Amino acid sequence: MKRVHVHLSVPNLEQAVGFYSALFGSPPSLQRSDYAKWLLDDPKLNFALSQLGHGAGLDHLGLQTESQEELRAMTDALKRANVTVKDEAVTTCCYAQSEKGWLHDPLGIAWEIFTSHGEAPIHGVERSPRELALGACCAPADKRDV
Repeated sequence: MKRVHVHLSVPNLEQAVGFYSALFGSPPSLQRSDYAKWLLDDPKLNFALSQLGHGAGLDHLGLQTESQEELRAMTDALKRANVTVKDEAVTTCCYAQSEKGWLHDPLGIAWEIFTSHGEAPIHGVERSPRELALGACCAPADKRDV
């Protein structure tokens, strides 16, 4: 089995550990004064490429749930942990019909939590060049919008 590894540098470890513990629903498997690591078997990876984001590099990160119930449970857990989630009803984004929420981590990186209901013939809601320059391809422009 392989795991995807993502390593972020953060200015406030305690704040980041609180956020990611809420997002992943578990505390770190290893934590030191300057380091924390989660070894997760769930979630699996959904990786996408596009030319619709704010520029080359990380556009956003996300967790895809298998059902609306799982999405609601994740959203509720994040809100109980005082994480602001911008809920979206059924929407079209990235050529899929989805239900989702958006949040930003302590660094301002956009996270999408979502469940998909099938493919869509269009990418989604068109965004202005300014909106695309400020944020991820489908996300609110920045954490002030969440």
